[in-house]
Amino acid sequence: MMIRLLIGIAALSAFMGSPAQDSSSSARLLSRRYRDGERLSYIMKGRNNDWTYQVRLTAIVRRGGDGRFVEEYAWSDFVTDGVPQPLTPASREFRQAVTLAGGSPFTMPDLSRVQPGLIGPITDLLTFYADLFLATHAGQLREPGDRFLFANPMVSSWADGTRGLIGEDSIDFDIHLTGIDRSRGVATLLVKHVPPKAPKIRIPAEWMREPVAGAPNNWVQVRRAAGAYIGAVGKETFDVELTIRLSAGEILSATMDNLVEAVARECTDTALSDCGKPRTDRKVRRIEMSLTDSVR
Repeated sequence: MMIRLLIGIAALSAFMGSPAQDSSSSARLLSRRYRDGERLSYIMKGRNNDWTYQVRLTAIVRRGGDGRFVEEYAWSDFVTDGVPQPLTPASREFRQAVTLAGGSPFTMPDLSRVQPGLIGPITDLLTFYADLFLATHAGQLREPGDRFLFANPMVSSWADGTRGLIGEDSIDFDIHLTGIDRSRGVATLLVKHVPPKAPKIRIPAEWMREPVAGAPNNWVQVRRAAGAYIGAVGKETFDVELTIRLSAGEILSATMDNLVEAVARECTDTALSDCGKPRTDRKVRRIEMSLTDSVR
């Protein structure tokens, strides 16, 4: 969750300074057309290995302090593993502004203000917006089959230096306009988060260099755990499918499939040289979001 968000932010930060950005909305197939006071309501469902959640997202469009329109989201009706979860006062009051109007799609939220269970839904929403922002503002997507690769020069880190000693991921974005249905007025996108040919993640131990899943390892993590150190390395991929309304540019539906295939070892030292036998570490996430109501 947080891992993917940080990757998106790093890519977008690199992109915003790139001359490849196209600022002409008239030249783009995809363009968000905001109306002040517009309201959007979504249901998001997620599965993270064996944990499931469902939550309602409600957005109101307003003009921000910099003059750009933003969609300001709130969360409600939170359910985990089939059990309704009351939101804390801070979670009920939390708002996240996102925009597709250019500049930057969002600022990093202070997630310490919300209960832990909401962090996933919040960062999953920002992942969808990060991908759509890149598809909208980078390259030229005009006809079905058009695609471009955004080579992300950044390596993301989610290590906190205390429990997490190393946490890095290296991802490129393969962005593909898969279809246009003029009768329905929608476009469909596939954004594949793929390993670069030469990922720039740190490899702290020799045993971590061997590819785990038929591609260069692009995901690495070292963390403290009860007097030991757990090292893990492998491949992360991430596919996002978006259905966009052409007339207004909002998201109608979105899905993401996130897979981490890794090998992990428990070690006695920070150099990860004295370790136990390897074990498979597989993480699977599936997120779905659909528009249930909109008022323009």
